[in-house]
Amino acid sequence: MTKIQDMLHNQLPSVNEVPLGGVIPSNGNSQTYETGSWRTQRPIFVAENCTNCYICWLHCPDNSILIEDSKVVGIDASHCKGCGICSAECPTKPAKRAMSMAQGGFYQPSETFAKSTL
Repeated sequence: MTKIQDMLHNQLPSVNEVPLGGVIPSNGNSQTYETGSWRTQRPIFVAENCTNCYICWLHCPDNSILIEDSKVVGIDASHCKGCGICSAECPTKPAKRAMSMAQGGFYQPSETFAKSTL
């Protein structure tokens, strides 16, 4: 073995140290990581139009819909991936949408996503 191969070999775990396939050796989740920076769409939330039906919250795969005191209060922009499911499932009428999608991942100063954890 070369010197580099020997160094790499010494850093790799032994067969007994490798976890079984499909087993997650430690707990954790994306709550500790900002994962919304790579989205290509962003949700626009209009609190006045929201009926607080929680359908957006129920369908959001990233848990990015913020609820306080039994009301939807906004979007967690640091975790939202921009998938658009919240907008697609929002039952409000098109003329008064509570949740809609805009192109581009970054919010403009004139836009709102209501309360944010940023």
